[in-house]
Amino acid sequence: MRVIGLDVGTKTIGIAVSDELGWTAQGLETIKIDVDQGDFGLDRMAELIEQYKPEKLVVGFPKNMNGTVGPRGEACLEYAETLKKQFNIEVVLWDERLSTMAAERILLSGDVSRKKRKKVIDKMAAVMILQGFLDSKQ
Repeated sequence: MRVIGLDVGTKTIGIAVSDELGWTAQGLETIKIDVDQGDFGLDRMAELIEQYKPEKLVVGFPKNMNGTVGPRGEACLEYAETLKKQFNIEVVLWDERLSTMAAERILLSGDVSRKKRKKVIDKMAAVMILQGFLDSKQ
């Protein structure tokens, strides 16, 4: 049961993939997107779906701390719907509150420089989202 996890931001999408047994998440890459130009990274997503053949996609769903859904959450809902329609695949929304902060803490504890953190933070957040989902299924 392979699963792809996504941390959808305003300029990038962090991508993680599970092993074939669905136990562990590994960071893959970060896709640059340009929403203003209508580039949502769907071409690259198609390539990744073809390559890994996931059973489902897990999209991080950023809720506010009080549980309400703000503008980023609305954007993620729309992106999840787009993925469902485009690829005819199950899409699961996963509460990602604090995942980016947790990823940042891990990178800081590993003494990763600010410049390098900026390059990998979205991919690391995708790993945190996907691993949380996988752990909930165990």
